[in-house]
Amino acid sequence: MKLAVVGVNHKTAPVALRERLSFGSDMQTAIEQLSTLSSGCTIVSTCNRSELYFGVDDELIPPSDDDDEQQVLPEFLLKVCQWLADFKQLPLDEILPYLYVYQESRALNHWLRVAAGLDSMILGEPQILGQIRQAVAVSREYGGISSEFGWLTQQVFAAARTVRRDTKVGAQAVTLGFATAKLTTQIFDDPSQLTFLLVAAGEMNRLVAHNVTALGIKKIIICNRSHERATALADELAQMAKQAGRELDIELVPLDELAQVLPQADVVSSCSGSMHALIDVSMVRNALKQRRHEPMLLVDLAVPRDIEPKVGQLDDVYLYSVDDLQHVIAGNLQERQQAAVEAELLVGQLVADIEQQMQVQVARGQIDAYRKMADAHTQRLLAKAMERLLAGEDASQVMQVFAHKLSQTLTHSPSKLIRHVAMHADANTLDMVSHELIHGYRDKQV
Repeated sequence: MKLAVVGVNHKTAPVALRERLSFGSDMQTAIEQLSTLSSGCTIVSTCNRSELYFGVDDELIPPSDDDDEQQVLPEFLLKVCQWLADFKQLPLDEILPYLYVYQESRALNHWLRVAAGLDSMILGEPQILGQIRQAVAVSREYGGISSEFGWLTQQVFAAARTVRRDTKVGAQAVTLGFATAKLTTQIFDDPSQLTFLLVAAGEMNRLVAHNVTALGIKKIIICNRSHERATALADELAQMAKQAGRELDIELVPLDELAQVLPQADVVSSCSGSMHALIDVSMVRNALKQRRHEPMLLVDLAVPRDIEPKVGQLDDVYLYSVDDLQHVIAGNLQERQQAAVEAELLVGQLVADIEQQMQVQVARGQIDAYRKMADAHTQRLLAKAMERLLAGEDASQVMQVFAHKLSQTLTHSPSKLIRHVAMHADANTLDMVSHELIHGYRDKQV
């Protein structure tokens, strides 16, 4: 099996086309259809990419080293592109200029880069690996994962973990949401015991809520003017927790009850768009008193500010403004970009390792087939020898004929191999093959 990928992402296609090529409720049908064209497949569909990863049994045309050169697609891959166009009811000519099609080593390299966060809009972001895991789980549920393709997905997961563990490409926060979650883990020992207060349910706080919810926190309080918008966000976060196998306590309160719920909050993220501060010194001082001065992390993402700057002067309070976080993020992004160079080199090494393991997998199958052939032929010769013995022929002569025919059969293919290696390989390879075949038999003698 050879790996191939067909897809679009935020670098190659505008958002309007990415939306039309995304997969959602049609995923089951897509997997079932694509699996009939391939030897294992999975579909990764996020807001930034839609990619078809699949196994190919056909012989592929090696891709050109020149990215600008017009690629001639193998018939099989062109068939997959046509299937994608037909499935999404789009003309192939309309989507083909935006598609990338990678084969074998380049496809595997691309998949590892995606899984490790090296191909993401936000360099090193961690969510994509979980999204790929979920995509593989869905594909398995709908019968799209063959044993060989499943083995390859596990190698990709392991390699991505290695990249993130052995490099700093994802170690530092480079988004406001991730930065808030990172601060939470630095200030509090056990996120599962925390209560998170979200002041306003806009897009910025939605992203923060996703990152903080992923920590496994105990409770979220959404304090918002619009009950409908707060309910929609609550449903989204509850579903996220459910997919992770956790229960999440979510409470919705109107904005005018902010002072009453503030004492419950270990972490506060505020981004309301209000023209005046929503949280002042007296509110936080009162909250600390009720909390018996348990520490609070307050993140003010609003401009103008939602939290009075003087709040940061209180003991047991950690206050960060949007400017504070942006300064941290700028430095962290530079560190990630430097780490990405090391990560790219590691990806190249891991691709080579996986391809070597794939060759070993192929060799195991071929060795097994050879042994089965040898055993089957031995059994046929043995059956003929037994017939001759039962017919009363001389046992010594029967055994000599049996041994000669068995020897001739089992040495025929190795002899051809030695001749082929002698003609097409170097002297060291010939010596190794010859040594193993000759001395291997001697070592096995009883």
